[in-house]
Amino acid sequence: MGLHREANRANWDDRAAVHAQEGGLGYGIDRYVSDPGALSDVVSFDRERLGDVTGLRTAHLQCHIGTDTLSLARLGARVTGLDFSSVSIEKARDLVARTGDEVDFVESDVYAATDVLDSGSFDLVYTGIGALCWLPSIDRWAVTVAALLRPGGRLFIREAHPILWSMNETLDDDLHLRFPYFEPDEPLEWDDDSTYVATERPLTATTTYEWNHGLGEIVTALLDHGLQITGLVEHRTVPWEALPGQMVDAGDGEYRLARLDGVAPLSYTLQAVKPGE
Repeated sequence: MGLHREANRANWDDRAAVHAQEGGLGYGIDRYVSDPGALSDVVSFDRERLGDVTGLRTAHLQCHIGTDTLSLARLGARVTGLDFSSVSIEKARDLVARTGDEVDFVESDVYAATDVLDSGSFDLVYTGIGALCWLPSIDRWAVTVAALLRPGGRLFIREAHPILWSMNETLDDDLHLRFPYFEPDEPLEWDDDSTYVATERPLTATTTYEWNHGLGEIVTALLDHGLQITGLVEHRTVPWEALPGQMVDAGDGEYRLARLDGVAPLSYTLQAVKPGE
């Protein structure tokens, strides 16, 4: 497990360096610096479902370079971003130092979040797109979420659908289910020098390990640790061109299937609350 984690961390350190580039590459961080009202596409997509987050003490797990994190802060939340990549945290801190957004960032593995964040003190735990596939155990993730939330606190997550993670993106003539839908004992190993946004150079830390988690497994893990599901919406779009050659731009940073639009869900938004006040 240590080998898997360290390989993934090296990959995300490398990604953070290229994702934080300016000049229209990477995550396009220039716009957050030049426009104090700019929000990430991922946060904007769910803004109505998020509701009013003004004053909510928020933990953003697996925050990467902080574009979703500062977007939550711009909506009024009091946010702490957490990530296991030291370079991601460095770039996130650099970004908010330039934008002036009041956001804290801490470096930690998700499973050790309660070592650096106060248990039972958060009104909102937020997780954005493309996070859960890097975690070997969805049950341990649910333990972390439940521990961080105060009674009455809420989990909010938008994530790629596990049915999408099951598809082989290199086969572009149809949708091909080739990879595990359910959480595997051993991860899938990948070797790829590309990332999901435009960059000026290929990645150098190219080996990664990923685990899928079925939607039922995610829901069950949260229920098992005392949370109540309050919302689950499946979407026909996802915020990157996940299946090259089979998708069209749906606007606002989202992509949908072209010929097979609506045949399969591509992402979902899930909300849950910790019972109490």
